Amino acid sequence: MAELPVSELAIDPGHSSGRFTISTLISTEDSGKSHFGQTDVGSYDTTHPNHLTHNSTFYMRTFGYNTIDVVPAYEHYANTKVSGEAQKARPTLADLHSFLKESNHLHGPAYEPQRSNCLAEGVSEEDGGEGEEKPPGEPVRFGWIKGVMIRCMLNIWGVILYLRLPWITAQAGIALTWVIILMSVTVTTVTGLSISAISTNGKVKSGGTYFLISRSLGPELGGSIGLIFAFANAVAVAMHTVGFAETVRDLLLEYSSSMVDPTNDIRIIGVITVTVLLGISLAGMEWEAKAQILFFLVIMVSFVNYIVWTLIPASEEKQAKGFFSYRTDIFAQNFVPHWRGPDGSFFSLFSIFFPSATGILAGANISGDLKDPAVAIPKGTLMSIFWTTISYLVISATIGSCMIRDASGNVNDTISVGSSGCEGLACGYGWNFTECAQKQSCHYGLINYYQTMGLVSGFAPLITAGIFGATLSSALACLVSAPKVFQCLCKDQLYPLIGFFGKGYGKNNEPLWGYMLTYIIAIGFILIAELNAIAPIISNFFLCECFLPSFRYYSKWAALFGAVISVVIMFLLTWWAALIAFGIVFLLLAYVLYKKPEVNWGSSVQAGSYNLALNYSVGLNEVDEHIKNYRPQCLVLTGPPNFRPALVDFVGTFTKNLSLMLCGNVLIGPRRMKMTELRLTSSGHTKWLNKRKIKAFYTNVVAEDLRSGVQILMQASGLGRMKPNVLVIGYKKNWQTAHPRAVEDYTGILHDAFDFKYGVCLMRMKEGLNVSRMMQAHSNENVPCSANQGKQEMPELAEQQASTIFQTEQGKKTIDIYWLFDDGGLTLLIPYLLSRKKRWSKCKVRVFVGGQINRMDEERKAIISLLSKFRLGFHEVHVLPDINQKPRPEHVKRFDDLIAPFRLNDGFKDEAVVNEMRHDCPWKISDEEVNKSKAKSLRQVRLNEILLDYSRDAALVVITLPVGRKGRCPSSLYMAWLETLSQDLRPPVILARGNQENVLTFYCQ
Repeated sequence: MAELPVSELAIDPGHSSGRFTISTLISTEDSGKSHFGQTDVGSYDTTHPNHLTHNSTFYMRTFGYNTIDVVPAYEHYANTKVSGEAQKARPTLADLHSFLKESNHLHGPAYEPQRSNCLAEGVSEEDGGEGEEKPPGEPVRFGWIKGVMIRCMLNIWGVILYLRLPWITAQAGIALTWVIILMSVTVTTVTGLSISAISTNGKVKSGGTYFLISRSLGPELGGSIGLIFAFANAVAVAMHTVGFAETVRDLLLEYSSSMVDPTNDIRIIGVITVTVLLGISLAGMEWEAKAQILFFLVIMVSFVNYIVWTLIPASEEKQAKGFFSYRTDIFAQNFVPHWRGPDGSFFSLFSIFFPSATGILAGANISGDLKDPAVAIPKGTLMSIFWTTISYLVISATIGSCMIRDASGNVNDTISVGSSGCEGLACGYGWNFTECAQKQSCHYGLINYYQTMGLVSGFAPLITAGIFGATLSSALACLVSAPKVFQCLCKDQLYPLIGFFGKGYGKNNEPLWGYMLTYIIAIGFILIAELNAIAPIISNFFLCECFLPSFRYYSKWAALFGAVISVVIMFLLTWWAALIAFGIVFLLLAYVLYKKPEVNWGSSVQAGSYNLALNYSVGLNEVDEHIKNYRPQCLVLTGPPNFRPALVDFVGTFTKNLSLMLCGNVLIGPRRMKMTELRLTSSGHTKWLNKRKIKAFYTNVVAEDLRSGVQILMQASGLGRMKPNVLVIGYKKNWQTAHPRAVEDYTGILHDAFDFKYGVCLMRMKEGLNVSRMMQAHSNENVPCSANQGKQEMPELAEQQASTIFQTEQGKKTIDIYWLFDDGGLTLLIPYLLSRKKRWSKCKVRVFVGGQINRMDEERKAIISLLSKFRLGFHEVHVLPDINQKPRPEHVKRFDDLIAPFRLNDGFKDEAVVNEMRHDCPWKISDEEVNKSKAKSLRQVRLNEILLDYSRDAALVVITLPVGRKGRCPSSLYMAWLETLSQDLRPPVILARGNQENVLTFYCQ
């Protein structure tokens, strides 16, 4: 509260309508001369919005001394004024705080540096005494051809190539089959480019696709993709094994043999096959690699066998089964679709074909076994996509050009060319398949017989061997990939209860339990025994996996195209399966987001978050500030945050998810000596805040003294519109025993805050705020005293979490607000934000205002009306008519005793003499200053009595902070006011003062 001494007020009779004149406060009582030897009369006009409103008599009656500070009023928040009346306005911060015509010096007197309030010194960098261990050698086995290209080609050339591609060609025609192939290749190529981009973005270790994606996109997306991809690979084992079992079953049927029935034969053969493949996998990667090379050679021989025999004229037996070598009319007929059966639709066929294109990740999945993954994965993956695409297109075109859709297989169905009653292309070649074609009962032909490639070839067992090689190599690759990916996922501990499967055995760290889990999943799907039913399941999971990684890398337009194509195809194939796949992804993603694993892989999600935050921050500059969007953005002088947890918890409670909180720490001393401490402690303090779930930033500066450091923080902290506007500081409890210059610095910080247009919030607790001594004592009880051990244990000190009153449920207590002077509304806003939090929501808010005993009802109604317009929900208002009563003599004596050690005892000497006497001790209080401020000092004593009467049992007391006029209020006197005002109170006391600008409004625009 800035006082205006009665002796300095002169009413100008010539200005009777709200204008009064104030003699300059730097002049003496007896003379109109200013300190600078000039006559100085400051005229304040109430018609100007920044000048005073009330007359001195009103404040003399209310507060017992004259002041230019004003009580809360409706007019201070209104944009309009009553016609014919001067608009009322609260005084500016300069009116209250600054001294007229006196320059504002931010720096107070220099003094000896104090020890900073950060972590104890001695925390140094690790000296590296332990020798740097050489990382264990990674497996060096495969190059890009053997490790990636051949493996990917084998996985792509799976069961679909031999057993379903001819059938798809018959259904969709050559044209749409090529469309299906190219659509699949488009999706997988974009994914391959993404994987290539990721794999060249840093050192790649084991874990395959999961490792690549999780280290680039973060654990959230990487974890969900990794789990789904491992599961899809396990299901793919079943798909390829069922394809192999179908071929064996068909061979048995050709020789009229059967174990049980066609369906159970597939199940039996499939279980036996996957068990053998499991044994090969458990034998080690060397055996698995040798088997893959053998399978590759068999497939290549089968391809040559097929291509060569398409050029050789067909025998009569092959013609009976629909093969007539290359014919133009056959190509023309098979170029267009001929849908037949329940799977006769474009997207049904696409869902069956697509899994064959997903083998592109087989090489990336064994990234830990590659010689140079960054080279092998891009080169091998893209080359495999190219060559397998060519092979699929060639086989589709060749088989569709030399074989008709329907044939009986009966060599007796020959007729003379041109005979009547025959339908179809075969009639022109001397064959009549009309009967079985019309009844759709033909056993051969492109659309009826899955083994057509074997029929066309010169030596059918080679095609059968190719089918065996393709199906078994793909099943083996998936059987190896799934456990490897799952092992890396388990080691990262993103999900609970799966760590057991990540344990490795042997020199190659093989995940044996991962193999067993994959084996069990594969058997479960093998029991379905229907290839066309298993393939769509894999399609949705693989498309989901293709969508997620491809959205981030390569060209943004290519990535977006791949993502859109993947999503659209998923829903066109099977909408309910797509929803299930996305639901699983989002559940896994939500779990990891909730758990927030303590991993930092430098993911692109972090980079994206930064870019997003930066763009929004810059965008805020384009919007003008508005009172409705005001946020109390707090710079909290915590020192090390763990030293003052109550201050951190108090501010963190009302700023969480609402506004900026910045914990500031000043390291005092030479910069060169403090830089190491600055670097070492920052991350520890940030971790302490995160562990306490305080949403705040931490920043520290090195300065020669505390005040200089705080000035740096107040000027430089923040970014754009996200800059602090409220300084929160703890009460200096030891001000009476501390070095007087330290007290000068403390009050100087408050003056600086007002000069920088900050609001100020000062917090006092009966037990104090700094818990560093208690923490150190607790640490000493548990840790043996040793210089070396002390250095090692200091980082753990930052992790200690002390409990405070702001972490507990407050129940049905009260939050008492003493809104004695209008500061713009900050004194109301902070308790309001606090009361909205769960722990304080049951507290009743009471508002106390000063008033005159003969106007109590009128003033109470005016404040209630004002509060209702602010929509704060504060309904209990108390007017304090006894605020102007004289305090009890014993309390007055206590105040006099409090300031006695700081008095100059100059005997009311001339001002020049007084200034000379306290040249080296500016904190001393002259007798004249004691006399002039007597009324205001007594008011602090009286206010403390009122606080003890009304708020002894409150949960929190918030009171308007008195403002000491800079240059005219010694630091010791000001601290005596704060001490007297807030002493002996059990609840925490918040002394708040806004910057005299509105932070509340009752307007909608």
